[in-house]
Amino acid sequence: MTTNSTSEPQGKWQFWIDRGGTFTDVIARAPDGALHTRKLLSENPESYEDAALHVVRGFLGLDADAEIPLGSVQAIKMGTTVATNALLERKGERTLLAITRGLGDAIEIGYQARPNTFALNIVKPAPLYSASLEIDERILADGTVEIPLDKERARAALQAAFEDGFRAIAIALMHGYKYTQHEQALAKIAHDIGFTQVSSSHQVSPLTKIVSRGETTIVDAYLTPVLRRYVDRVSASFGDTPAPGQLSFMQSSGGLTDAARFRGRDAILSGPAGGIVGCVETARLAGFDKVIGFDMGGTSTDVSHYAGEFEKVYETEVAGVRMRVPMLHIHTVAAGGGSIVSYQDGRMRVGPESAGANPGPRCYRRGGPLAVTDINACLGRLQPDMFPAIFGPEQDQPLDTRSSYAGFAEIAEEVGDGRSAEEVAEGFLEIAVEHMAQAIKKISISRGYDVSKYVLNCFGGAGGQHACLVAERLGIKTIMLHPMAGVLSALGMGLAKTQCETQRVIDAVLCKETIKTLRSTIAELEAANTDSLALQGVTVSAVSHTVSALLRYRGTETSISVPVADPGLMAREFESAHNRQFGFVAPDKELLLDTLVIVSECGADDYVEQRTAAPSSQPLLPIAQREIFAGGEWHAASVYRADQLEFGHE
Repeated sequence: MTTNSTSEPQGKWQFWIDRGGTFTDVIARAPDGALHTRKLLSENPESYEDAALHVVRGFLGLDADAEIPLGSVQAIKMGTTVATNALLERKGERTLLAITRGLGDAIEIGYQARPNTFALNIVKPAPLYSASLEIDERILADGTVEIPLDKERARAALQAAFEDGFRAIAIALMHGYKYTQHEQALAKIAHDIGFTQVSSSHQVSPLTKIVSRGETTIVDAYLTPVLRRYVDRVSASFGDTPAPGQLSFMQSSGGLTDAARFRGRDAILSGPAGGIVGCVETARLAGFDKVIGFDMGGTSTDVSHYAGEFEKVYETEVAGVRMRVPMLHIHTVAAGGGSIVSYQDGRMRVGPESAGANPGPRCYRRGGPLAVTDINACLGRLQPDMFPAIFGPEQDQPLDTRSSYAGFAEIAEEVGDGRSAEEVAEGFLEIAVEHMAQAIKKISISRGYDVSKYVLNCFGGAGGQHACLVAERLGIKTIMLHPMAGVLSALGMGLAKTQCETQRVIDAVLCKETIKTLRSTIAELEAANTDSLALQGVTVSAVSHTVSALLRYRGTETSISVPVADPGLMAREFESAHNRQFGFVAPDKELLLDTLVIVSECGADDYVEQRTAAPSSQPLLPIAQREIFAGGEWHAASVYRADQLEFGHE
């Protein structure tokens, strides 16, 4: 099966890029419409500074540090882990929190959750902000200004913070999501003083709940400068300034946005979101409408669920930080090809630490630790002669399977129960597979879905090695392996639409009168989204709008998204989803329309898959025979070339 784009040739290149934690995947669409793929280490200081720019220069035939002529480039669409890594490693911008007086420690107190009930030593994640500044002001829930903003005192305090070295500020005032005048005035003062990053909660997360709204605003102030430096570095490599939409980035919500509008709050799941888009679109083109996405990369495994529409969450926790921004529903576990395996305290462990791109697993010949990739090398699932010789310090050696075997032999000797190196490696493999199977159960079976009716769309550099074992563990009968499975997240960047999403808190009883009063608000938000998309270079005549609402029972905090329609239909859809997810409904409870959500999008590239109508009647001949270890013994296995497989082969 071959793939290509059906868009008319533009005479220019497009680059679809997923910069992951271990590998950077690139799909380049040539001026004639042909697709070319590349996969390279995200970090390789000896050869290049930035993997994405290195590949772009390579396709354009440029020297290593040459300016990239944008006249030759139609679009660069990218997902990046820059913001995610900065959050995980706590390497964001030094940030000041400005909050209503009396609430200076509200964000740190949070929800007083105790994930580990019986832990004697509670270790809380350190807050992202370095200092908090309490502002003299207070607006009540009905909009009454109880305490006017003391601008002069606020100016003096912000000036002192600026002189202390702060350049990023997060502003989150009580009820500021709805009554914005004090936040706007404070933001203007901060800009006038010289703060280079000013994040206001009514712009970042215009929703209720000051703790999660404040945390989201802090994340935005903390990460946006890091993200902006990366975007500026990419832009500096061009010969001139990118036109609107020429350089765009994937958001956590699954849509692209222009580089100038890309901000920290939107970047946490930038790369994995591209994977879901690619997973869903390729499955749809193959005739599947119920999909479990299984994306196993070098650092982690991301799983997702799709049954007709992209699932989003509007409140989530990442690296100990709670955020309220739209994100595709992705569950991640630390079980990637680079996840370190170890034997500690009498038990085998897989992850959560990763060998990363440098040094990588032991078989990469860079002195790295044993990892999941070494399991497959030891068990014969990876054949060195079928991989390019790109390993070792000089990147000219094959995979070192002997080193992988020796590592598991050492663990076997330490275990001391008579198991061979292969049996020990297979034990680690069982643990890794169980981690991945449990992750899929969490986003499917535990939410009331029967995964036996789904296709497992397997992708990522390490996914194909484990797909059958995971499917077998879950009772999934169909596995899909796309020809571009190794770079499917990059393909998703090219298939994604430019997207703008806005929310408005309604907080009213679900009834006909409420729906009637929404009409003007819907029209207002759709017009604002259309204007935003127009500034990003899309054709506004083709913009489509999706209108939904987050509903919840009064007295609860769990909301469920349903399309805006007749109130009775909305209530029935909510109850059906609530019953499937939680096992009950509460007809005696009042149903509230919490938040209105407008998603506007446009501009995806046309794409089809060309394939033969049916597999050839001629028998498919293997290119080699190899021995693999499974079930405690060695087996003969046939090896086939992927490009010989036709659509429909099983």
